[in-house]
Amino acid sequence: ARPMTSVSGAGFSSAPKRGVFGGGTFDPLNQAVRGIAGVTQSLDSLEEDSPEIKIKAMERAITELIEESAIAHNKGNFQMAKEKAMEAGKKERQLVRHREQAGLSEGISLELTFSVLFNLACQYEVNEMYPEAINTYNVIVKNKMFSNSGRIKVNIGNIYFKQGQLAKAIKYYRMALDQVQTNHKETRIRIMQNIGAVFVKWGQYNDAVTSYEHIMSEKPDFQSGLNLILCYFALGDKDKMKKSFLKLLSVNLGIDDEDKYSVTTDNAKESVFLDAIRNDPLRQLERSRKLIAERCILTAAKIIAPAIESSFSEGFDWCVEQVKQSPYHDLANDLEIHKALMYLKERDFSQAVSILKTFEKKDTHVKSQAATNLSFIYFLQGNSENAKRYADAAVKADRFNATSLTNKANCLFSEGDAEGATSLYKEALENDSSCHEALYNLGLVNKSQGRLDESLDCFLKLHNIVRNNAQVMFQIATLYEMMEDGNQAMEWLMQCQGVVPTDASVMSRMADICENEDNGERTQAFAYRMDSYRIFPADIETVEWLGGYYVESQFAEKAIKYFERAAVIQP
Repeated sequence: ARPMTSVSGAGFSSAPKRGVFGGGTFDPLNQAVRGIAGVTQSLDSLEEDSPEIKIKAMERAITELIEESAIAHNKGNFQMAKEKAMEAGKKERQLVRHREQAGLSEGISLELTFSVLFNLACQYEVNEMYPEAINTYNVIVKNKMFSNSGRIKVNIGNIYFKQGQLAKAIKYYRMALDQVQTNHKETRIRIMQNIGAVFVKWGQYNDAVTSYEHIMSEKPDFQSGLNLILCYFALGDKDKMKKSFLKLLSVNLGIDDEDKYSVTTDNAKESVFLDAIRNDPLRQLERSRKLIAERCILTAAKIIAPAIESSFSEGFDWCVEQVKQSPYHDLANDLEIHKALMYLKERDFSQAVSILKTFEKKDTHVKSQAATNLSFIYFLQGNSENAKRYADAAVKADRFNATSLTNKANCLFSEGDAEGATSLYKEALENDSSCHEALYNLGLVNKSQGRLDESLDCFLKLHNIVRNNAQVMFQIATLYEMMEDGNQAMEWLMQCQGVVPTDASVMSRMADICENEDNGERTQAFAYRMDSYRIFPADIETVEWLGGYYVESQFAEKAIKYFERAAVIQP
């Protein structure tokens, strides 16, 4: 038979061949002789030494550092966020040098470079390293290879705004506005809001009006509408204030159907669905938007009402009428109540009471609010009977109204029922832990009943909620003094003096403590009494003390001067 020589050159043979791959196997490169292990080892070493593999590993490490920096920033650890960002920047520069040495400069990742620089600039900014932040932002802006880098000028403008360099802030905002395309409407509107804010800060209200008018014509929103009204208020333009208020009322809230959350049904599936959407993220977003809208409308009405008419009463009437005709007609009742509060500030109690009494037959929320205010007015006037009656009405209308419970507790305490008052104060705090009045009054009740530790707990807790409140500090100092801890009392009085340096009674109390603590040593007490006298020279007790001090010190001439003043103050 003819031998198959025609395929021998390609590695085939008619005879069986022994080897790793078996007989008759296609093996043109004679790999069976070399062995599989050698081939695998050479491939592994090839992968490890490859520049591309090293570059990929470095890119992954940089990306991880950026993510760690962002996570640290989100948790409020700005120092660590900055350190991670700086480390990412250092590794990114090493990556660029490695690419250049390997001759792979064309494959540089612009996205990675942008991410590193932008994150680093943000961390510099949040750590208040403003020159470094601006320099890093400028590196991005000046690199023409980064697309849409013009928007970064907004960040630079923000930094200049924080530093109070308003001219530079305006310059960069306008440069950013010029470089943002017209179809990016939302971004342009936000930049215009920033420009308006700078002009307001600068006091150039006419220029601010131009920005806000443009926003209200293009894409109106409640915050810009309120700012526009504030600008016209500063300019004293009554007609424009009215027109801007009407524009504010015409802003669309963007919530289609509010009734869908109050629907009840017997269908189990629909019921489960309704329960799910009543407090889902979308509902929470709608609720927050509604709160912002109500706050802006009420604030605008309160500001312009005294300015647009001859009296604040007429101004409120106009605002209430316009609100009633708008989609936000529910806010008319809140404006009426605020009108009553304005009468209170004017000391016109009869007008305030007559307005509040009109709410007795209205819906529950407004009725409770009006009754609470009425109760407090009567309490201040000393009419305990009416105060208690309206407090009961407020609690009946809304059992979870902390202020109404506080008013009722005040009435009980004034009648001598300390335990009943304590119970209601605690219930008010359970309903609203931020009710400062209830916590303060609970501390006073415990103090009057001799429960000093419980009273001190109340005032210390209140001090943590409302810092730098002189009354709270004074109460804490008084309690420490009652506990015979003069050092702590003195420390709290010094803090109180730092908040209200012109309060003579604080100085007098410090003098009393020094006199009691120092076993009759009156030198420091005298210094505090003199400070108190300088602040309020008409205090008869301080004048009398100083006169007595000079008598004891045998300085009769100086003592006569103080006793003569005392005779003038109290003949």
